[in-house]
Amino acid sequence: MKIVSISTSRKKGTRKTQVDEAVLVQEHGLENDAHAGQWHRQVSFLAAESIEKAKDRGLKVDFGDFAENIATLGIDWQNVPIGTQFQLGDSALVEVTQIGKECHQKCAIFYLAGDCIMPREGVFARVLKGGTIRVGDEIRLVASDTSRK
Repeated sequence: MKIVSISTSRKKGTRKTQVDEAVLVQEHGLENDAHAGQWHRQVSFLAAESIEKAKDRGLKVDFGDFAENIATLGIDWQNVPIGTQFQLGDSALVEVTQIGKECHQKCAIFYLAGDCIMPREGVFARVLKGGTIRVGDEIRLVASDTSRK
């Protein structure tokens, strides 16, 4: 399990820009990202495999196009129970708080990409411990609470 992309944006509802590394701030999210803040969706995750499936369906998309902060390889996010904790890189720690989301209206991402998979396949977490993360960093399962899925 590893990080294959890190992306941030200054505005919500837009595609994110890829960066090589970023700082996760405890109880806030990714530094300088529009979605960071004091709430339960401080950072978002999407499986790289999901983005590849969207490409296979003909969508012209890349990492960050679905407004995900972190794209991963080797994690089936849709089957990760809420409350599961992962260590990202050397020190950052996140806890899954929400699987999927409800979109009340079609955002810019939907119109630019032709679909948005975040409501169905995205996962959100809060940052329990901050730290610098980099593309290529390992992700380790720390704790899983299967009773809260």
